[in-house]
Amino acid sequence: MRLGYSTNSLGDIPPLDALPILRDLGYGSIAITLDHHLLNPFAGSLPAELELWRKALAANGMACVIETGGRHLLDPVRKHEPTLVSADPAGRERRVELLTRAIDVAAALGAGCVSLWSGRVHDAADEETAWRRLVAGLAPVIDHAAGRGVPIGFEPEPGMFIDTLERYGRLLERFGRTGAPGLTVDIGHMECMGERPAADILRPWADRIVNVHVDDMLACRHEHLPLGAGDVEFGPILDTIAAAGYTGGLHVELPRQSHDWLATARQSAAALGAAVRRAAARTPEESPP
Repeated sequence: MRLGYSTNSLGDIPPLDALPILRDLGYGSIAITLDHHLLNPFAGSLPAELELWRKALAANGMACVIETGGRHLLDPVRKHEPTLVSADPAGRERRVELLTRAIDVAAALGAGCVSLWSGRVHDAADEETAWRRLVAGLAPVIDHAAGRGVPIGFEPEPGMFIDTLERYGRLLERFGRTGAPGLTVDIGHMECMGERPAADILRPWADRIVNVHVDDMLACRHEHLPLGAGDVEFGPILDTIAAAGYTGGLHVELPRQSHDWLATARQSAAALGAAVRRAAARTPEESPP
């Protein structure tokens, strides 16, 4: 597993300039959130930006994943809208277009995956209607990703239609495990949603993990906290992830600390690095069943 950092947690520095600093702190992966100022998939400048990123990632020995949680990339007023479960069909199509373009960006950079989520249901749609919207929108995204050789990581997100691993499991039932998206797991979200003990809850899905977000959190409170400031027990969770054979990035996601990103990156590398070394040092007999 590699230490990773998220561009949405960088403040007051161009992300490309942050790469060598993160590298020197021990980070080997970057989670790139597409946004107006960063690899905007609708911008004419995208090809030139992609070339800059390809060179910078190679020069710094960095892997990457692509995140699609830009707050206002599609709508200047409504955060994260429209989504795959929005009432407006045209809005859902705009989200599908963003996701397919994100897959093309990922393919161009050799990214490990594209992460996405369901969105919130804001209208009076019943459960089955919301499921139909989600599945219908996600199907062409999965097909496009398969054609480009890019894994999809579906992230359960507090407050959204798919908010827990249990509901992610229901999504797998709709597609079948072989055709369903992989899993982006946010360790803090599990604590927020009361998924305890987290290592045991995660274990049945650990072989599907293609991306990991790391943050601390308190139960019933969706606030990303610095590592050690919440109630997450990272050791057993990382043991479970490592035992499943995951070798990708553990991407620190602390956007509220972006104003102090360098200190946060240092502290996170120290805390997370120690936990990763302990997980890697475990023998197969010591690993979770």
